[in-house]
Amino acid sequence: MAATTRMAYNSAMKQVPATPLNYEFSRHLEPRLTIKPGETIVVESEDALSGQLRTNDDRRDKSAVPYSNPVAGPIRIEGAAPGDSLAVTIQEIKPRDGQCATYTGNPRRLAEWLGTDVPHGAHVMPIVDGEIHWSDTIRIPMAPMLGCIGTAPDWGVPTTVPAGPHGGNMDLVETRPGATVCLPVFVDGGFLYLGDAHAAMGHGELSATGLEMAAETTITVELRKNASLTGPRIESPEEIATVATGSPMEYSIAQAYAQLILWMESDFGWDRWKAYDILTHVGRISVGYYGIGTVAGKIERRYLRTA
Repeated sequence: MAATTRMAYNSAMKQVPATPLNYEFSRHLEPRLTIKPGETIVVESEDALSGQLRTNDDRRDKSAVPYSNPVAGPIRIEGAAPGDSLAVTIQEIKPRDGQCATYTGNPRRLAEWLGTDVPHGAHVMPIVDGEIHWSDTIRIPMAPMLGCIGTAPDWGVPTTVPAGPHGGNMDLVETRPGATVCLPVFVDGGFLYLGDAHAAMGHGELSATGLEMAAETTITVELRKNASLTGPRIESPEEIATVATGSPMEYSIAQAYAQLILWMESDFGWDRWKAYDILTHVGRISVGYYGIGTVAGKIERRYLRTA
């Protein structure tokens, strides 16, 4: 498929368009779509750079578009009420335009060692046959994931820059096709948003920019009544994970693992101290954007059989 070919929606599914661009997880916006639990829909999203980089000659102009990570939504789920959770299974993430983009950006905390004389580094890459053509000699396997997915809190209106108990800008590679992201419901209808798709991303998202792409994401949304989650969870056939965010990152790691231990205790029959013990030996962490300290603590399902 040529890089400029636009992928088609499955016309039988309900669709959420990318525009107008939105940069908040707000309970105050009118729903873009209302669905029943169990429905599968297609959600279009613009890239995290708000579509400003289409060629290597373009520039990320924050004076024109100061915000990042536009998300599509809100999507209202019938019957969702505070105390429930949404189980959002990511079926597929496809590049909308057959390409992805990044730029070098501000080195931020790395400036202490690297300096600040950084080129803009606009870099637009075609995606062909499941590979990102980084250069004439380097190919990166496409590994699509969502940087942003979350629900609307009942107090305050977070932007699409931080992450938190509502989800948000988690930037975890685990939010990929085949995974189910479980999110707390804080307001009637849930008000689900998603976007900031990446064609691929390294752990830590070093420059705060992944291989950003406009995308068409197919999701199935289930409603879990009275789930009372304290924060996001990610389930896949291979592993389960809990998510925490904040600085210092050491605290986030401890919080994510503690939430995972309590999940193992409540749903899988583990004694919490046995769970604490086994995670010391087989637990793994995944890091979202390092600058905000988002961490997933996880364990493979093969270890979840109680001792």
